[in-house]
Amino acid sequence: MSTSTMRAMQLDTPGQPLRPTNRPIPEPGPGEVLVAISACGVCRTDLHVVDGDIRNGLPIVPGHEIVGKIAKIGADVSSFAIGERVGIPWLGQTCGTCHYCASHRENLCDAPLFTGFSRDGGFASHCVADANYCFRLPDSFDDIHAAPLLCAGLIGYRAYRMAGEAPVLGLYGFGAAAHILAQLAVWERRKVFAFTRDDDIAGQAFARSLGCAWAGGSNEAPPEAMDAAIIFAPVGALVPTALRHIRKGGRVVCAGIHMSDIPSFAYNDLWGERAILSVANLTRADGTEFLALAEQVRIRTKVTSMPLLEANAALNRLRSGEVEGAFVLVP
Repeated sequence: MSTSTMRAMQLDTPGQPLRPTNRPIPEPGPGEVLVAISACGVCRTDLHVVDGDIRNGLPIVPGHEIVGKIAKIGADVSSFAIGERVGIPWLGQTCGTCHYCASHRENLCDAPLFTGFSRDGGFASHCVADANYCFRLPDSFDDIHAAPLLCAGLIGYRAYRMAGEAPVLGLYGFGAAAHILAQLAVWERRKVFAFTRDDDIAGQAFARSLGCAWAGGSNEAPPEAMDAAIIFAPVGALVPTALRHIRKGGRVVCAGIHMSDIPSFAYNDLWGERAILSVANLTRADGTEFLALAEQVRIRTKVTSMPLLEANAALNRLRSGEVEGAFVLVP
């Protein structure tokens, strides 16, 4: 491969495997940086992109939990230097002028760009990013252990804060995001109940090893009523299930970008000022706050690293639930 080309795993058709390809290394434009990628996490959102659950223009290089070093800087970039390590998240750019951006809700921007969805992402050896949407990463995390913080951590953290001051918190779907947020919740002295696939004994043991007070299948009732629940699994049927297990005034937070349809349920399950909320994307303020907390809490991300060219295998294993923690691709 020429030094002027890069390796990438490209999505050409929804529902089909990613295709290995060589591309010219892109040039950063004004306000952008070129990043030589050292690690990229594999997120459930990537699975939704590849499977066509959410759609945008193709071809695209997925991946939005990116860690790497700046290889080149475009015009008008003064915030970073060549050689600095950065993290690149899902939120790739916002317009800065719409109603939502003007009201400090850039996560709801009307004209955003998303890394690995509407601009090429990190299933590659290089990518270009808007410098204003890159993060400095805590030195206590090496590259592969930092990668899951960029989405499982960041958007998971937004969901966690939206759950409110919940002394008893339920986490449905104990994957990459939940294993990070459970550690934060335990550090904040909350009681955490972890819900896994019904027969996932290993996953339940993993949850308990991180300090969860109880772990069981999503078909089980927790040992006591919860103040809030966050649903990371893309299963709409879990919404009424979670509602039945939270106290009056509690919240059920749907943390994914895609979910199967929510079945009908009795109004009485919602009554009592219970609420259902969805989480959309992240703000840069979420990222700055969470990354500082991750270092303070000394969060440990559990990762399985795989070569970039095995991206399809990683996606298949994620699809079937064969992961404890997160998969991370290494170019």
